[in-house]
Amino acid sequence: MHPFTVLHVCMGNICRSPMAERLLARSVRDRVAVPATGVRPAADDPAARLVRSVSAGTGGWHEGEEMNPPAARQVRARGGVDTGFAARKLLGEHLDEADLVLTATADQVDYVVALRPDAADRTFVLGEFGRLLAGVDPAALPAAAADPDAVYARGVAIVEAVHAQRGGRPPQPTDDLDDPWGRGDQTFARIGDEIEDAVVPFTRLLLP
Repeated sequence: MHPFTVLHVCMGNICRSPMAERLLARSVRDRVAVPATGVRPAADDPAARLVRSVSAGTGGWHEGEEMNPPAARQVRARGGVDTGFAARKLLGEHLDEADLVLTATADQVDYVVALRPDAADRTFVLGEFGRLLAGVDPAALPAAAADPDAVYARGVAIVEAVHAQRGGRPPQPTDDLDDPWGRGDQTFARIGDEIEDAVVPFTRLLLP
């Protein structure tokens, strides 16, 4: 069984989605008490064996670039690791590998679903996912355990439960993450807060 894989999507893959990628990874490490000492191979990282957090951008203009500096500052300030990152363009194969897709905006959900229609039930705007997650009953989920098979099964069940909470309703405008590109640290800090408002409760539910 492969790790439960979360794919974060924004436009350029240098601000919002890499922040979400690395802040989710940090939150998972917090839950399994693994210090964030740097980017390690998955085989050497107990957290990465449970949850794989990756990202990509719909635009592809920044392929190979590092994280935008103010985004990287936010990741470091929140205990995450910003090194070893390179932006990439979203491809269908990335969606095929993902058990959960979290986008920055509703427009990006549409892009994902156009690329891979079968990803619709597991694709959400990040803010939408965090909002609906509150309605999931933990008692209805598979038992929690710190092994890859159990985490994978629990993650899939969470996604299914959040999709059921959605009930075919579209995202709310407030679910979108603003694009902080070219704006100040205050804006990036707000985006970081909004990301953590979704990914931290998710990891707490996934790894209680």
